[in-house]
Amino acid sequence: MTDPRIDASFWMASMDALTAHEPPAWQSNVDVAIVGAGYTGLWTAYYLKLREPTLNVAVYEAQRVGFGASGRNGGWCMGTAWGVDGLLADPQTQPQGLRLARALFDTVDEVGRVCQAENIDAHFKKGGSLNVATVPFRTDVLRAEVDHLHNMGLSDADYQWLPADAARRRLNIQPNHGALHFKHCAAIHPARLVLGLAEVVARRGVRIYEHTPVSSIASGEIATNRGRVRAPTIVRATEGYTGSIAGASRAMLPIYSMVTATEPLSAALWDEIGLRERETFGDGRRVVIYGQRTLDDRLVFGGRGGYYFGSRRRPSIPASDPKVMRVKALIPRLFPMLKDARITHGWGGMLGVQRHWRPTVQYDRNTGIGWAGGYVGEGVGATNLAARILADLITQQRSALTELPWVDDVARKWEPEPLRWLGAKLLERAAERADAAEFANNRPSRLWGRVFDAFVG
Repeated sequence: MTDPRIDASFWMASMDALTAHEPPAWQSNVDVAIVGAGYTGLWTAYYLKLREPTLNVAVYEAQRVGFGASGRNGGWCMGTAWGVDGLLADPQTQPQGLRLARALFDTVDEVGRVCQAENIDAHFKKGGSLNVATVPFRTDVLRAEVDHLHNMGLSDADYQWLPADAARRRLNIQPNHGALHFKHCAAIHPARLVLGLAEVVARRGVRIYEHTPVSSIASGEIATNRGRVRAPTIVRATEGYTGSIAGASRAMLPIYSMVTATEPLSAALWDEIGLRERETFGDGRRVVIYGQRTLDDRLVFGGRGGYYFGSRRRPSIPASDPKVMRVKALIPRLFPMLKDARITHGWGGMLGVQRHWRPTVQYDRNTGIGWAGGYVGEGVGATNLAARILADLITQQRSALTELPWVDDVARKWEPEPLRWLGAKLLERAAERADAAEFANNRPSRLWGRVFDAFVG
């Protein structure tokens, strides 16, 4: 594998040089061909080799390991995902939602277990996540959410309401009227996880071909820049880059998220900010924000960046990009004590969204083609669960995982351009207007909130 230290993210820039590896010998026939060397692809390789160690598994990556979202995200290993709330809200689907919710809770611990068992130093710390009421009316919304979840059989061990004083002791964000503490979330160093996972699967005999883009996938065969590869089983693990595969240009909407990192902050500043358990945090705004405290005492803080016409995929986004600067400007507004803190890194990462705004896992035994994706920016944990589902489907192990509602929940295609771009821009506009109205008026946005909900369900 190549040295990953490129100007893509703080996570990659912070990595020590890796031991150089000779590219693996090329094989034109394998048992399982996995397209994409991010979390989904590498976790799938890992669990397939656990289930059937003799499988000849190869991973094909257009750039290098962790080039996409796996090396550029905010570092949240979350025990939830988009679509779970909708399942829990409907009495008809509540049992399915609870099974999925608990599987995702367990997934956070599974990631931590693998890191410990395989000696992957991913800076894993399960401190939970704080959903802060930065607008007063949100306290009633969050308390009602906690009551709803507890009524379904979940407890304070999963979701706990923190009144304002208790919430501020955990996180001195401005303002903080209280917070929902979700226990099943860990802060991690994403690059350490993805690169460590690649080392683990390589030691188990998985071949990882970097700088080997795949242009098409068909039953029994993939086409790469080095030639065709025959494989009875093929896994597409390309997330926001799915449009690079022939015939899949409208399967996934690539949306960008922009992230920043401060210099290491002093102990005195952290005493004032909080996050002593390295809790992750965000609030209820629709233009999503998220943050964490790193092991070396930086604040990593990010927010949604939007969509580019034609599903354009940018190889990197500089710290000077206006959308990165907009995220950077939020830090002293939320944390006045950081007005003089230096921002050392800024970057962008691309996430994948399906038309129904929730993840999917699918494996067609007739064609031998499987895939997983559509995590909507919450894939650090969800990829692990999706990979375990895929491994069970591929190896024909009927399990509780293969009965989860993600399986075969395939969305229709996104609209063609320019409708796709117009819809994305309307969604961004609705999110911004709804957030602004709620902060100004301290009540739910009826018009713009409903427009936003009509798009994302």
